[in-house]
Amino acid sequence: MNASLQLADAAATERLAAALADAQPPGAVVYLHGDLGAGKSTLARAWLRRLGVTGTVRSPTYTLVERYPLGAGGEALHLDLYRIGDPGELEYLGLDDAAAALWLVEWPQRGAGALPPADLEVALALAGTGRAAALTPRSARGRAWLAACRLSEVEGLS
Repeated sequence: MNASLQLADAAATERLAAALADAQPPGAVVYLHGDLGAGKSTLARAWLRRLGVTGTVRSPTYTLVERYPLGAGGEALHLDLYRIGDPGELEYLGLDDAAAALWLVEWPQRGAGALPPADLEVALALAGTGRAAALTPRSARGRAWLAACRLSEVEGLS
């Protein structure tokens, strides 16, 4: 079951993040796709806030990875792989032993073969004054997760 949504504004993006976070399985791996400015970091920031992250939520554009303690315990990893040249560079980030409650990975194609497989892929694109979002489950857990999401509460479900 894939889902396509029209996100009219930032509030709709935040509602999508909330719907995904509320149904998220432990250890979920999410690949975020989209051009620069498509809303990947906005979605990730809203998702982390929904999971209880307080304080500054920084974009990992220059650090490559940011780690966030979650309100209910555990840790979320937010990766932005735009600046890496080779998937082998990920070994220097200390992710081998990461048992995160959530992996949010921007530009995952740049880490191909060095990342855990995705449960869900979210592709964002500019669409008029808003965004289009395509959600594709990539595992049995991802399919169950997407089925459990209350996407009808996100504006513009198509």
